[in-house]
Amino acid sequence: MTISWLNIPDRIKHELRQREEEGIDVRPLSGEWERIIASGLPEQEFIARAVAFYRQLESLPVTVANVVNEPSDWESIAALCSMPAESKPSLTEPELNDRLLGGWLGRSAGCLLGKPIEKMTRETAKELLSSNGTWPISDYISGKGIPEDLLKKYPWNRHYGKESLKENIVCMTEDDDMNYPMLNLSVFEQYGPQFTAGDVVKTWMEMAPVLTTFTAERVAYHNALGGLQPPATATSGNPYREWIGAQIRADLWGWISPGQPARAAEFAWRDASVSHVRNGMYGEIFFAAVIASAFTIKDLRTLFTQGLNYIPVKSRLAEALRFVLSLPLESQPWETTVDALYAKFGRYHWVHTINNAALVVAAVISSKGNYEQAICNVVMGGWDTDSNGATVGSIMGTMFGAEALPEKWTGPLNGTIRSSLKGFDHSLFATLARRTKACI
Repeated sequence: MTISWLNIPDRIKHELRQREEEGIDVRPLSGEWERIIASGLPEQEFIARAVAFYRQLESLPVTVANVVNEPSDWESIAALCSMPAESKPSLTEPELNDRLLGGWLGRSAGCLLGKPIEKMTRETAKELLSSNGTWPISDYISGKGIPEDLLKKYPWNRHYGKESLKENIVCMTEDDDMNYPMLNLSVFEQYGPQFTAGDVVKTWMEMAPVLTTFTAERVAYHNALGGLQPPATATSGNPYREWIGAQIRADLWGWISPGQPARAAEFAWRDASVSHVRNGMYGEIFFAAVIASAFTIKDLRTLFTQGLNYIPVKSRLAEALRFVLSLPLESQPWETTVDALYAKFGRYHWVHTINNAALVVAAVISSKGNYEQAICNVVMGGWDTDSNGATVGSIMGTMFGAEALPEKWTGPLNGTIRSSLKGFDHSLFATLARRTKACI
């Protein structure tokens, strides 16, 4: 039986790429792996050789630059950051309620928009949607009018992609991008502000079916079932440790820390340490801080510039985001921006943290505060379409509140979300927002 993301040969392929990104010369080991693949060994012997090879690959030391510039423990991360003093904002109760509901609704609508075409390339999505005149995207994706041969060639995302088409939407469909804010809500409700990474793992195991997790989270879950504790759950056999999985878990920490980005960042680090290291962690930390700051900062460039205060200044993620902020995002065409991002970051896997974080920041700033433009642009940008739509939607929804979000996007959700999590299926967004407020 082969289980995706846990398959050893696939993990070795991604581990070789990950080690290269970390500055290690893997060419000799890549050659050795190719020889093992070509050896024609019986399956059991091949797997034994593969496991031994993977252990050899994991034993390679990280570079000095990684150790100094990209730490994974909170004390070292905080020492490399310039986190300013903070205090809770003076929001009225109705304002706070509206902003929290806006975060939940904005995240859901953005996620739902990107869901049918997740895993498609930017070019594929354009070809498919141009066939029925719905490119550029300006509404939930529709399958009406698309030729059958194209639909066979480019099938919708198998994880509720068809249910997320405009003509089929009855609520927010089940999605891991939406499961994680609910999981983290449950963590905080059970354990409070002193929650640990171990509490996060325990909550996953109690509430989330293992195959509803992906990449680094699935490996961490598997490691926990084998008896490992964080941070070993993140570092053992996990080539996805700098991918986007932690980044999509940032929102709840920002929502329960309005105007307190340092608080949100530290909560995010604890959560991220279950499954990620270095830039994988920084993605969650950065967006948790950004969402916390979205309660008090309206200027979009300032929002992200301030967010950089919460991740190590010489990290690869910080360098990537400074590149994004150097672009004339407000004035140049969106396609020009996306071309520049692909030229700069196209080498990364489509669910890596760095390229997707860059696309999210670019889409929000380019929108000039227009929610619809922001979520449509980021989804048209490709890579992890539903995750990026969700993060963009969350930032904008938190900043402007539910009342400011267009009915065109929130109405079809019918106030309800489906979930594979125990106790959360058919939840009402209004209830989730109230529960979130109780955690502040």
